[in-house]
Amino acid sequence: MTSSSHHDNINKQFGEQASLYLSSKVHAQGPDLQKLGECLSTLPNARVLDMGCGGGHASFAAAAQVAEVVAYDLSAQMLSVVAQAAKEKGIKNISTEQGYAEHLPFTDGEFDVVISRYSAHHWHDVGKAMREVKRVLKPGGKVIFMDVSAAGHPVLDIYLQTVEALRDTSHVRDYAPGEWLQMFTEAGLRINAVSQDRLVLEFGSWIARMRTPDALVQGIRAYQQTVSDEVRRYFDVQPDGSFTTDTIFIEATKTA
Repeated sequence: MTSSSHHDNINKQFGEQASLYLSSKVHAQGPDLQKLGECLSTLPNARVLDMGCGGGHASFAAAAQVAEVVAYDLSAQMLSVVAQAAKEKGIKNISTEQGYAEHLPFTDGEFDVVISRYSAHHWHDVGKAMREVKRVLKPGGKVIFMDVSAAGHPVLDIYLQTVEALRDTSHVRDYAPGEWLQMFTEAGLRINAVSQDRLVLEFGSWIARMRTPDALVQGIRAYQQTVSDEVRRYFDVQPDGSFTTDTIFIEATKTA
């Protein structure tokens, strides 16, 4: 699949479900949002870029702490939802910009901080996007990424990638911690801290957010019923299909 067709697929998938992501409890809540706010609380004058902003929850958390946030996403519908929500919340320091993660329409050294939450696993080329992150950051600028994280073992990895791809055809890959560290390092970003947590995905709302076709929903359920006890235990797969996955919170700095 070419990058253009993948980007088109992302735009279609998320444009149609934009309002669902604004109201999603998984996206609107979480200790990572609180931690993000704490990380930004010492940077009141910062200009922040939120890459793949989705429903805008990371942008809203950031806006409470910094001078300016640019909410950036491929989906025009998502950006419209974010702009309207910001207006309703009385948040006046958020602007929106549309484009690809791999081709940021910003000048070199334009931002103090770049953040991203639950977006990078959709990007066509994360390595290229990370090099763009470095380019648009000021020297000493900070990077904070939050995402679903794959387990290091192939047996566990294949479960997560399979159910993600069946649920959402725009999914590319959930990366393991080692893969994340490699991509950050190769982009010239110095890792400062990495932490992990667990995230419960309630099956009904998880598939509803993407309006997953019934045939694929049945495929996920059939696959879950065939996985090994090891996989079932690790992901805590429930009778209704709900399961728990790993998340990662990465803090890094542009050194030069």
